[in-house]
Amino acid sequence: MSGKPSLAERLSRLVAEKRGKVGIRATARQIGLSPATLSRVENGRLPDLDNFTRICRWLEVDPSDLLGFDPEARSLPVAAVHFRSNAALASDTSAALQELIIEAQKTFAEQDREEG
Repeated sequence: MSGKPSLAERLSRLVAEKRGKVGIRATARQIGLSPATLSRVENGRLPDLDNFTRICRWLEVDPSDLLGFDPEARSLPVAAVHFRSNAALASDTSAALQELIIEAQKTFAEQDREEG
């Protein structure tokens, strides 16, 4: 792995920066999340897809930018990655699998552009 922060780390940092000194309950209410969900995100856990969308909307960030998709590949089919909470799957393993899938999607998109 490179030294690049994972999606969970980037999301956590962005949320904490925007929340600033505003309480977690007030911020969670603004976003439409439970305070527990927001706390988990700030502690580096990935939310489910619906909550990820709410957070991106609140952050005013395009989810595809946060996921690192190539703007040219946005018109191509995109692999979505979501892992449910599972005690058997460590969060770092989940993050690594997610990045692997996204990188594979980028590689396939590049190959399609080269062949097309």
